Amino acid sequence: MGRTISLRRRQFFKDSALGIFGAGLAARSGGATGQDQAEAPLRIREYRLLGRTGFKVSDLGCGSIMDDGVLRAAFEAGMNYVDTAEEYPGHHRIVAKAMKGRDRKSVFIATKLEVQDDRSKAGFLKRARKALEELQLESVDCLMMHMPEKVATLKTEGFHAAMAELKAEGRVRFGGVSNHGSFWFRDPEETMETVLGAAAEDGRFDVFLMAHNFLRRDQSDKVLELCGRKRIGVALMKTTPIAIYETLRSRIEDLEKKKQAVDPLYADGLKRYKEKFEAAREFVEKHNLRDAGEIRDGAVRFVLGNPNVGTVCCLVKTYQELDGFLRLSGTRLGGADKARLEAYREGCGGLYCRHACGVCEPRCPHGVPVNTIMRYQHYFAAQGREKEAMGLYGRIPGARADACQTCAGHCESGCPYGVPIQGMLIAAHDTLSLA
Repeated sequence: MGRTISLRRRQFFKDSALGIFGAGLAARSGGATGQDQAEAPLRIREYRLLGRTGFKVSDLGCGSIMDDGVLRAAFEAGMNYVDTAEEYPGHHRIVAKAMKGRDRKSVFIATKLEVQDDRSKAGFLKRARKALEELQLESVDCLMMHMPEKVATLKTEGFHAAMAELKAEGRVRFGGVSNHGSFWFRDPEETMETVLGAAAEDGRFDVFLMAHNFLRRDQSDKVLELCGRKRIGVALMKTTPIAIYETLRSRIEDLEKKKQAVDPLYADGLKRYKEKFEAAREFVEKHNLRDAGEIRDGAVRFVLGNPNVGTVCCLVKTYQELDGFLRLSGTRLGGADKARLEAYREGCGGLYCRHACGVCEPRCPHGVPVNTIMRYQHYFAAQGREKEAMGLYGRIPGARADACQTCAGHCESGCPYGVPIQGMLIAAHDTLSLA
């Protein structure tokens, strides 16, 4: 592997991405009024219609789940939306364990199939039935087309033919689509807004899973408005873009130790990255934004305030994290939350590479898939999916972020948000490749 991750570094990622945020959430009081809800039962307090499906889903749903006991506790607390996919390692079997003995109709389960080389009806049917077998279910509520990068992919006839047969058999009730943006914007017009807009007009997709948060709104606001008009159910992901500030520190320290034979352009990219980080640190201290839990609470309340959102998928790995999210159910953004989010946007927004963006990619002379690499880095640092993220990164065809080490930073000049993306890509390569 070249080198091993130091104990300090490994523990840092676990503590910062899970412990710090989880502890902050668990200790936080909820409620739109800011009143202490410590005595309130930790249960879901709001259910919303999931578009034209007619199903009332909990305002907070289950996204990445690594433990069937935590998922059962979530069900007991009233969470009734589960997002999974064939490519999520072990997730189907975790859901199967948690669903044992539970009324099938009480939970809305969505799983996803990516459009791969085999686009035949038979191929999709085989994979869908394998997913049902792993879930140990007779049916799922929604089968989504996973991450189509182009409008043309939405029209894959094998997928729709398989969906028609599965619906006729009672194996699937609704169709859906998820979108992370393109792998790489070879065609700049193929944005998340373009793809999901086309999916809405297509009429065969009843539910969307999409990225939206208080820092990433320009495209997603338009899609959400369209979903409201078309009565398309919406589940959100990537809603808390705050695993930025502290999780960068150790990467900077590790990379600075490599001072021998470093290309000047490599050093310049990291220098801009560190300067942005240091400016954010000063801002955090000055404006008392050190409590990541408070900011994360506000980020969740922000998306809960959109009437076109059905459910917000939460990353829940521990009972403590579950409690923290349950306290937010039924709440809305208050004045103090708004002030914190605005301050965070001003001071730290430049450290967040927007999910499903890719605006900078056409300027890259090497064809580095910036959006995709930063998504894999998010899996590693914020979701604890280290092995999966490293495997995905290793399978990227063509250029990866090691090409950024000797580049003049064309991506940064194309970023409308001032993100020091070259340095972030260099750090991501160091993490994901164990270089």
